[in-house]
Parts: sequence; structure tokens; C-alpha cells
Amino acid sequence: MTTEALSPPRSAGQGLLARAFAGRSGPLAAVCLGLLVLWYLGAVWLNAPVLIDGYERRGEAWSLTRVAGDAMAMERPILPAPHQVVVELDRSILGYAVTSKRSLVYHAWVTLSSTLLGFVMGTVLGVLLAVGIVHVKTLDRSLLPWVIASQTIPILAIAPMVIVVLGNIGFTGLVPKALISMYLCFFPVAIGMVKGLRSPDLLQRDLLRTYSASTSQVFWKLRWPSSMPFLFASLKVAVAISLVGAIVGELPTGAQAGIGARLLVGSYYGQTVQIWAALFTAAAMAGLLVAAMGWLERMAARRMGAQP
Repeated sequence: MTTEALSPPRSAGQGLLARAFAGRSGPLAAVCLGLLVLWYLGAVWLNAPVLIDGYERRGEAWSLTRVAGDAMAMERPILPAPHQVVVELDRSILGYAVTSKRSLVYHAWVTLSSTLLGFVMGTVLGVLLAVGIVHVKTLDRSLLPWVIASQTIPILAIAPMVIVVLGNIGFTGLVPKALISMYLCFFPVAIGMVKGLRSPDLLQRDLLRTYSASTSQVFWKLRWPSSMPFLFASLKVAVAISLVGAIVGELPTGAQAGIGARLLVGSYYGQTVQIWAALFTAAAMAGLLVAAMGWLERMAARRMGAQP
């Protein structure tokens, strides 16, 4: 008698559940559902004291059901409910023209522009620093420690100084925010590329030397291809942190446009729903940028002959 004959029969529902959790969709849906429930409970818990205090001041009777319902419908809640954030996203994205300053699409584009410019500059700077560190021993010993030490300074302390100094010499708008993004994102690119350019082992380098390969030939035929996995892993980190730098750069300037400006306005007027909508927009932008880096990585791997 086989093991299948001895095992108890499973219902269709159990089989469907097992198939769902065998892949990625089931566990992901379960985690999202759990977070959604915790979010609603947190909204009720944090907003309830404000509501109860208002009931008692007005001499009104209250119940748990009333508190829960009102906590998820407050105009300026401590923690907005998920459906309030969804409504605000729908209103801010689809309710206005993309050129309107009330549109989240408009503000997202302003932040994205400085993000991409800072990301490109940071990537170029990081790659150049890595190439110099790998090929020049003096730079390896003197520059690499300073590259690492540069990231110990809080960006919130640097951003106002950068904005003020560049503003005094005539640079305003996109460039200061892009420089802050560059400051944040060059570090992972530089460190990743140093590791990648040094990844070929000694036997591979010796083999090319026996063929009388020049330094540039060793770089383009061995070091550069070997560094690609490290480069794209660093780019995924760098593009996300570049977005953070662009948003931080908008905060000390009192910017009139951008995700940072939406966060500032929301904090000034206690519009927590607007703040959360801006945060979710920034998170979605970061996810799309990281996904774009993943797509570029796959394209580069195919061009270099990697197996799918």
C-alpha cells in the first residue's frame, strides 16, 4: 500500500490554500493583510484619546463602536486609516491635472528630476573613485578612508549648508537637491565597484599578463565585466537613497514643489493624511526606480552573454 493511500484525503479548499502558499502570492497576501489589520487597530488606538476627550468635554456618551468609527474618519487624525490614505491618493493623483501644483504627479516629477540628476552624478563619481582606488595605491590608502568617513556626517546637518552656500553663488532649484542626492548615492556605488573591480582572482589576472595584456585591456576584458553584479547591486541601493536625498534637500529650503514640499505643508497644517499620501508616493517611486535598475541589470546580463 502506498503512502498516498494511507494519507487522509484533502479537501479542495485545503489543496487551493496549499498551492497559494507554495508560491509567493500567498505569503505576501497574508503579510499585507496582517499589516492592514495592525494599521487599522493602530489608527483606532492612537486616535481614540483625542475623540474620547472631545466627547467628555461636550458631555456626550460614547461607546467603543462609535470611537472606532470616528477614529477612522477624522479630518486630521494622529494616524490616518488606510482607506483615508487611498482616498487622498486618488484625489491628489487623479483629481487634478498633472501640471497643477495640487497634483502629486507634479510634485513627484519635481522630486524625480533632482533624484535622477543626482543619481547620474553620484554613479559617475562613484565609478571614477573606485577605478582610481583600485589602480592607484596612494588613493587606496588616502582616499578610501575619507570616502567612508564622509558618510558619518548626518545629511540633515549638511543639507542646509549646501542649500545656503549654493544659493549665495546663484545655484538654486534643481542643482542643490541633486548635489545632496549625489552625496548620498556615490558611496554605495564607490564601495560596490571597489569590491567588484577587485573580484577577479589572481590566476585570472596572471593569465592576462602572460598574454601581455595592458592595464586597460585587463580593465575592460576582466575587471569591468566581473564588477557588473556588484555595480547593479549598488545601483539599486543608490537610486533609492538618491530619492531620499532629493526629499531631504527640499526640506530646509521651504520648497514650493516636490514630495518634500508636500511633507512640509502637511506638517505645518496638521494634514497627516496628506503626509502619508506623499510618503506612499515616495515609496512607490523608489520601488519603480529599483525595478528599473533590475530591468537594466537583466538587459546588461543578456548583452554580456549570461544565461537567462
